[in-house]
Formats: sequence, structure tokens, C-alpha cells
Amino acid sequence: MIKNYVIEVCCGSIEDTMIASEFPIDRIELNSSLELGGCTCSVGTLLGAKKVTSIPMCCMVRPRTAGFHYTERQFESMLVDAEELLKNGADGIVFGFLNEDNSIDTLRTKKMADLIKKYNREVIVHKAFDATPDKIKACEDCIACGVDRILTSGGENYPNIEEGFDLLKELIEKYNQQITILVGGGGRDHNIRTILDETHCTEIHMTAKHMAHDDGDYVEVSRENLNNILSKI
Repeated sequence: MIKNYVIEVCCGSIEDTMIASEFPIDRIELNSSLELGGCTCSVGTLLGAKKVTSIPMCCMVRPRTAGFHYTERQFESMLVDAEELLKNGADGIVFGFLNEDNSIDTLRTKKMADLIKKYNREVIVHKAFDATPDKIKACEDCIACGVDRILTSGGENYPNIEEGFDLLKELIEKYNQQITILVGGGGRDHNIRTILDETHCTEIHMTAKHMAHDDGDYVEVSRENLNNILSKI
């Protein structure tokens, strides 16, 4: 924790986890394929990451890159992935289910939340929330389903998170006793202090990413970027 803010870093590999662990952060969101927005991490990556840090680790369950309205087979596979990750030490599961109209799919959200709660772990809805047409109702739906935390930039504004400040502040002020609003999506060293001051958030999510190359480009956590961002808090 830095200055009473809970810091979450989005990692896409064991190596990312090792870099993030060099800093006084509070939680890791473990993914694969950060350059695609983050997809389900493997059990192998989770087990390897847990060997190099004791920092709590919430795992992404997202089977594809586009959209959040899944087929029944995709949904069932997500439940299997989530349970395997929970059995192998995930401290929470990060996911998002929407209906065709982009409202929260409460039936699937509740089913996933119930599975996670069976293991006494955290229930987190990711930035699928930002695609919902009515974010107040979406927040209330998440609360009703037993969600512990929502990752949001206050709308589909990435990387211009400033456009979501009013909504973020409203959500935090109205629902902070019922659910945690985890602010993330566009936080950089030049605006991190403004994000914290304007939204009144207590938790912040960041990737601190840069592009790496190995016969093609991919995203990884940058030690320099992470240090620069955290130094501005």
C-alpha cells in the first residue's frame, strides 16, 4: 500500500509478476495476452507466479478477445477454468458476462460469483462493465449478484480516463459501502495523481506496460514505467 491506496498491477506472465513484486503493491491481476486486453491465465502460470511472490493474485477468466456475450459452451468452459484456478490458489476471479444488449447478465454473474464464494475468494467484474449502457443499474446488478469489486474507467474512454471522472466519483460516493470501485484503464505517470484526487478512489489498477519483441510484438510490465507511476502517487 502506498499512501493508503490499494495498488493492483496487471501482469501477463511470471516475469511480469516478479517485476511487480519488487514494488510495495497490494494485489496482482494475472492474465495472459495483455496485448489482446488480457485473457485467461493458465494454471501453470498461476503456480509459477505463486512461487515467486506472496502477493495476493486474482486471475482473469476471459476465453476470447472481443465482446462479453458468450455461448453456453464458452460459459461452461469459463466455470471450469475458474474452478481450476481457485483450486490452485487464485485469490479471486476476474470476469464479465453481458447480455446481447450489453446489460449485466445477472444469471451467469451470480452463478460464477456463487462458485467463487464457495472457495471464499474475491469476485471481480472487469471492464466489461464499461460497455454497459446504464452503469448505475449495472453497478446495482453486480452488488445484487455478490460481486466484491468492479474494475472500471467510468466508460469506454480508454486511454482517456479523464472522460470518466464524473461517473467514477458518483459510483464511489454512492456505492462505496456496498462494493469496491477499482479505478483503472489509462493511468500513467502524468495523470495518476489527478485520477486519485478527482475520483476519490481508494484502489487503483495499472499495467505500466511497454511493448516487447520476440519475432513479433507483445505487452509486458515495464519496471521503469511502474516505478514512474508509483512515484507520483
